[in-house]
Amino acid sequence: MTNLTSLLVANRGEIAVRIFRTARDLGLATVAVHSDPDADALHVRAADAAVRLPGAAPADTYLRGDLVIKAALAAGADAVHPGYGFLSENADFARQVQDSGLTWIGPPPEAIEAMASKTRAKELMRAAGVPLLDPVDPAAATPADLPLLLKAAAGGGGRGMRVVRDLDALEEALHAASAEAASAFADGEVFAEPYVERGRHVEVQILADAHGTVWALGTRDCSLQRRHQKVIEEAPAPGLPDTLRERLHRAAVAAARAVSYRGAGTVEFLVTADGRPYFLEMNTRLQVEHPVTEAVFGLDLVALQLRVAEGAALPPEPPEPTGHAVEARLYAEDPAQDWRPQTGVLHTLDIPGRVRVDTGFTDGDTVGIHYDPMLAKVVAHAPTRAEAVRALARALAGARIHGLTTNRALLVGSLRHPEFTAAQLDTGFYDRHLATLTEPAKDVGAAALAAALAEAAPAPGAPLAARLGGWRNLRSQPHTRRYATAGTEYEVQYHPVDHPGVRVLAVERHLVTLEVDGIRRMFHVKRNSNNTEVYVDSPLGAHTLTPVPRFPDPEDRTEPGSLLAPMPGTVVRVAEGLAPGSPVTAGQPLLWLEAMKMEHRILAPATGTLTALHAATGQQVEYGALLAVVQEEPQS
Repeated sequence: MTNLTSLLVANRGEIAVRIFRTARDLGLATVAVHSDPDADALHVRAADAAVRLPGAAPADTYLRGDLVIKAALAAGADAVHPGYGFLSENADFARQVQDSGLTWIGPPPEAIEAMASKTRAKELMRAAGVPLLDPVDPAAATPADLPLLLKAAAGGGGRGMRVVRDLDALEEALHAASAEAASAFADGEVFAEPYVERGRHVEVQILADAHGTVWALGTRDCSLQRRHQKVIEEAPAPGLPDTLRERLHRAAVAAARAVSYRGAGTVEFLVTADGRPYFLEMNTRLQVEHPVTEAVFGLDLVALQLRVAEGAALPPEPPEPTGHAVEARLYAEDPAQDWRPQTGVLHTLDIPGRVRVDTGFTDGDTVGIHYDPMLAKVVAHAPTRAEAVRALARALAGARIHGLTTNRALLVGSLRHPEFTAAQLDTGFYDRHLATLTEPAKDVGAAALAAALAEAAPAPGAPLAARLGGWRNLRSQPHTRRYATAGTEYEVQYHPVDHPGVRVLAVERHLVTLEVDGIRRMFHVKRNSNNTEVYVDSPLGAHTLTPVPRFPDPEDRTEPGSLLAPMPGTVVRVAEGLAPGSPVTAGQPLLWLEAMKMEHRILAPATGTLTALHAATGQQVEYGALLAVVQEEPQS
């Protein structure tokens, strides 16, 4: 038996904070590593000691296994936990950790290696009797093989994945998928398999020790995905027949035994609409969605990982599951704008209710450009699925999240959607419903009125002259305020106490109580430090309003047809042959920008001519940088 005393987490953000929490509970000292942008991050503040990894980009910091091992030895750690992402599924790194005399909190390097290539993993699974989709040779694909799913042989997280529905698009999709895979995983190998329409993504959590015991800890449904990345997960997967659930458990255990697995891992399956399961891949690490399994089984999977690494034996059988758990991933991104990630200061993150919140941020932290934009995982556990879904939706709807656009409204709408509440789950959910789930809010008027009233309200202790400035006994012309949100401007004309259909019941600087159409509601109002944004939260929804000046600066203008960088990032591709003078069509991809672990297409805004190109492959660009200019073709 090994007796661990100090643990280094080779990761950042919420997963590092979560692992440190368990390590402290077990009496272990904790060591963080951090890049320069993360010097004051929550995971650094949560650890007993921290070691700097000089630089900002992951390739220079969290992906430098040599620096991580050096940090562990220097800080006196005797074990390394990789979390997920970064080096968590790197067999060479696992070997180097062990060769350095440190304990690796993960499966044997040989098991990682066996499952690292999806093509090799499928050969092993076929030999173990695990059901598989037959691969398709892209060079020999016919219309009968469509649609196809292209997947990177190495890595995951949706990188290097493309759905192909037209053979004419196959060659370009293969090139794009391979380029993205090479950039993300240093391995451009891509394979093809049938794409199952309306399939479900169902996975089995496994846990194995060194004494021959393998647990199958129930199922999880992770079908609600964007860009092949999970958004909402739950345990157990609802609506599966017992025979199918047992078959998935047996297949997952067989997969683990085929590679002599130890520790925590996940075996992922695609389940067709008629209930046939097919192996997708095995993740040889802890999953982002592990809290839902912890909730229903009453376990701490990180504690069990550590005990297995110390050599402890698992009981012959896992505990019985109880209730249902649902997890939502809260991202700093705009689903209405092609899931565009957001950067900046997170002024407020306050999620109420009896829910578990795993996060790597606190109020005032900055969400930067270098890493995944996930702000938090929010988990609800209840005796029934309906109760868990309602509790999670209510907690998210009542949250106050200020400073960044997030997917919060999308999550609430998804959890309350009739298909989701009826457990009609499949991976095409957002293909069908994204447009309606991201429609602009229709209740901005009341929020803008509350913002205007709060802005006019005197500060506590203000002198008499200031208090009389906004509140007059005599009837006067209405005050006017203008706000912008989601590209639309709203003008509010208001009297302090008189509005059609609205009664003003109370006004303070941060709280306005209105009676709208006979219903009393409270609006919480908060401004950021430089008064460039106003945040209004109420039972009607959350709104970020930008005050519009009465006389806009004439210099705040952009040449028509200008394409500006929607975020800081790196230009990873420019369309082949694109140059000033090139004809372009509306919606044509002109270049690809990589930021926060995602690739974003920059599209031509109209049909016309490219008159300027200011971007080149490999170029770093700032937010708002001019990338290109398209002169629109005159309408005939």
